[in-house]
Amino acid sequence: MSMFKPSILTLALTAAGLNSFVAYAAEEDQKAKNDNVEVIEVKGFRGSVVESINTKRFTPEVVESISAEDIGKLPDSSIAESIARLPGLTAQRLDGRASRVSVRGFSENESATTFNGREQVSIGDNRGVEFDLYPSEIMSGVTVYKTPSAGIDAEGIAGVIDMQTVKPLSKGEQVIMFNGQYEQTGFDKLNPDGDDSGFRGTFSYIDQFADDTIGVAFAYNTMSSPNQEKRWNSWGYPEFTGDDGNTYSILGGAKPFVRSSTLERDSAMLVIEAAPNDRLNMTFDALYVDFSDEKILRGIEVPFAWGQGSIDPSSAVVDADSGFITSAVTEGQRVVVRNDYEERNAELTQFGFNAKYDISDDWSVEFDVSRSEVERQIWSIESYSGTGRGDANGVADTIGYEFDGGNTGAQFSHNLDYSDYDLIQLGGPLSWGASAALNDKYGLTGTEYQNTAQDGFINAPEINDELSTLKLAASKVLDNAYISRVSFGMSYRDREKSKVSEGYFMTLKDFSLSNPGMLSIPEQYRLGTASLDFIGMGNMVAYDTNGLVNDGYYNLLQESLTDSKHKTQSWTVQEEVTAFFAQADINAEIGSIPVTGNVGVRYVKTEQSSQGFAANTVDGLVVVSPTDVSHDYSHFLPSINLSFAIDEEQTVRFGAAKTISRARLDEMNASVNASYNQQPDENGNYWSVSGGNPELEPKEATGFDLSYENYFHEEGYFAAAVFYKDITQWIFDGTYEIDMSGVADPSTGEIPATSTGTGSGKVNGGSGDLWGYELSLTLPFTMFSESLDGFGLIASHTAVEQDITDQNGNDYELPGLSDQIDSLTVYFERNGFQARTSMRKRSDFKGDVYGLGFATTQVDIKGETIWDAQIGYDFSEGGVESLDGLSVTFQVQNITEEPFTSLQGDNSLQVRDYQDYGRTFLLGFSYKL
Repeated sequence: MSMFKPSILTLALTAAGLNSFVAYAAEEDQKAKNDNVEVIEVKGFRGSVVESINTKRFTPEVVESISAEDIGKLPDSSIAESIARLPGLTAQRLDGRASRVSVRGFSENESATTFNGREQVSIGDNRGVEFDLYPSEIMSGVTVYKTPSAGIDAEGIAGVIDMQTVKPLSKGEQVIMFNGQYEQTGFDKLNPDGDDSGFRGTFSYIDQFADDTIGVAFAYNTMSSPNQEKRWNSWGYPEFTGDDGNTYSILGGAKPFVRSSTLERDSAMLVIEAAPNDRLNMTFDALYVDFSDEKILRGIEVPFAWGQGSIDPSSAVVDADSGFITSAVTEGQRVVVRNDYEERNAELTQFGFNAKYDISDDWSVEFDVSRSEVERQIWSIESYSGTGRGDANGVADTIGYEFDGGNTGAQFSHNLDYSDYDLIQLGGPLSWGASAALNDKYGLTGTEYQNTAQDGFINAPEINDELSTLKLAASKVLDNAYISRVSFGMSYRDREKSKVSEGYFMTLKDFSLSNPGMLSIPEQYRLGTASLDFIGMGNMVAYDTNGLVNDGYYNLLQESLTDSKHKTQSWTVQEEVTAFFAQADINAEIGSIPVTGNVGVRYVKTEQSSQGFAANTVDGLVVVSPTDVSHDYSHFLPSINLSFAIDEEQTVRFGAAKTISRARLDEMNASVNASYNQQPDENGNYWSVSGGNPELEPKEATGFDLSYENYFHEEGYFAAAVFYKDITQWIFDGTYEIDMSGVADPSTGEIPATSTGTGSGKVNGGSGDLWGYELSLTLPFTMFSESLDGFGLIASHTAVEQDITDQNGNDYELPGLSDQIDSLTVYFERNGFQARTSMRKRSDFKGDVYGLGFATTQVDIKGETIWDAQIGYDFSEGGVESLDGLSVTFQVQNITEEPFTSLQGDNSLQVRDYQDYGRTFLLGFSYKL
């Protein structure tokens, strides 16, 4: 039997990460055996499928990948959309866009994301990367490492997701390309000042100079992408006593709205590659992203059981199975008409330099250095209006609700016309301004207008994330029957992430105790109306909130004066990570079976520190003392990856590794609510602390993977895999002892004699198991008949189960875990014509969303099935010489208008969020000179 054993060249290229060369190395092996084999070049989507298959086949680790035939031609308009279709992966939508990626049941916080092999900063509060920051148009591919090796410079229990830019010298030809795409939402404008259409365009250039010793790649992308949503959002579901004396769940209140968003992003990527001789290769890469997400939200906040109205018990209709009141009526209720505006701005810069030098035919060295930084600011304005100021003034309404079936929220009935500009005026219609500072500023304490000065609110958190990396490595090629290469080296990462939280009460500039009325909306800011027919509330007034704020119609007062949450959510975390690794690449035979892979170990030393605040409230005002806590720890992380080539088509893989995932940054910071007590608690401590735990250590697990892969065709393969994670340490809520040395008691400003405290927050502990299996298939139909050439399908199914308990033995469900994940793509591509439809499906899971004040909140999210479709034509492949280089595409995303639904409470009728995004249509072109 002729057995396939990868050559040293193949292994070297794979180890270097040059996956695009792997297919050619394998091809050379085969050509050496048979020079008469006909080579058929496959391009387009099928070409990217072939390259992805070869990356999976020849990479030592267990990986999945997507690749682009050319820069700017990834198979989807979003990186996250493409990644979410890979076996074992899925994505959570954020405002209608696939953004947060889960790997094998673990949330985005348990995987690491790298860019050209270097760990990335993030625009969120934590480590998880939001992929809509990165334009797919400037990436050449993405590789997901499900099993690690010692040489991968990132840590994650779930895996490592590596985004790659093009290597211009590898391209071997000049490429000048223009891409353009027109985007249209399925909804007409939900807000009069919103967008329902947008455009994205990309220019990319690749060339080689100086006898192919210098290569340059440049890409610029600009995007203005609209997104619209009809959202039902509930406050919660308290208990209510019915006419029969029994207790039922009822709607506490709701905040439904329509949203119009526009994501604007300008990105530039530059790669300069130099290979002055056969031994030296140097690459410089830079990425700049200017990101702005503007949201316009309008709706009516409707108090119900938690409101001032009187609920008629006889109007209550109870669902007997769940004990939930599905409809009821309240009389004498006032509402808050909301016109909100939000901007989320971020700027990312990334620079990297890599040099590889072959000292001799056996020895090579590598030097890599990078710097990345992201700054993010949010300016989120809530503007209130209604019929009168405070709980007791203005016209009240009689409001009823009736829940729809299928987790879609409720329909309201009402009597008032909320589109009447004479009725609805600027000002706070409910007494939400319970701030001592706000009452004192306007002299409202003890008057009928106490707590009525809040006419709006602004959330304004800021994030800054900086990361510098350094890597030094060397390798030696060996000539023996077992080990083909040994590699060793060290790396250093220095990361600092800080968050500043602030909020502002808004009060109309002319408001005072002697002038406590509302303000008629000025004509120049009126925009007409927005329709809330989807919840039965008809039309509502629409006005320019941002213009009113910018033009000085409101006075602002810091909420942090009276609410300590802004201090406890403001922090800085630093991490210095030093790692040493050694790895041996295996190229051996056991009997007649070739065995390849690697075995290695990674030692990781972490020094972390955090600066923040110890906050308390004294006489209604917040007082703080600075905190600064340091901690260090280390891990020894062995790994092994083995591939057994049963024959030229079949491979069995085995992988095992000790892995870690670092704690969330918002859980390991040094900002806390703190008070010093005169009597010790049951632990003998005088300090009482709640908030972050700066001594949190990573989650730990040992993973095992076993897979069978059959590469039965150059365009097809089948794989079956089982995986198991032995989780030995996780992070849960609990209590811990904390050292408050040097921290002053916020209430006195003096440092107490006793420094130990009892903390309440996140702690290490618990254990458990996660296991599952994956089935994946890429099937070209040409295997069955030549007449079916060009047809094919890509499918995968993943099932995951877990058994995890916290430090107290209580069951725990991992966030991001769907117990079933499926994906399917059916495609046709021949003679220039392209068509494909894709589906991704996941079952219910727990996920993180933004709650009050942009705090991260975990909710139960319903499973979803999302269908997309695309057709296109490549005139070059179709033989139309006059249009050579031109291709056109048309896409429909979210064909079935799948909503995003989250629940709260103990039954499926208690809908927290029902978000309907509609469809999105994209018409695009690509022109290659």
